Amino acid sequence: MSKFDSLPDRALELVHAISANLKEAAPKAGQWLDTGAKLGVVKAGARTAGGFIRRNPVVAVAAVAGAGLLWYAAARRKARKQAEGEPIEGSARRIDARRSAPGAGRRRTRNGADESAAE
Repeated sequence: MSKFDSLPDRALELVHAISANLKEAAPKAGQWLDTGAKLGVVKAGARTAGGFIRRNPVVAVAAVAGAGLLWYAAARRKARKQAEGEPIEGSARRIDARRSAPGAGRRRTRNGADESAAE
């Protein structure tokens, strides 16, 4: 016989009512558990990384220096691309303006002003 069987029926009803209220009051408990698990993983990773850095400081310094050099090279490349006038990313292309054909004439806009043909 378990402890729950020995409790009076009223106590069991009270426990069920409290648990139902807790489930309604905290619908994001799953998210809290997920966040707690993520924080636990980050904490364990930080502890492991700290131990590695304490044992191998030269490797850690070399990794940080390499990351800094990569960041610096990327920043220089971006600055050079901007200075050359090339698009930084994407597939933009330049469209040159063309003069209209000699016999094309002009067309009127809504307000009545003349405008040259834009083709």
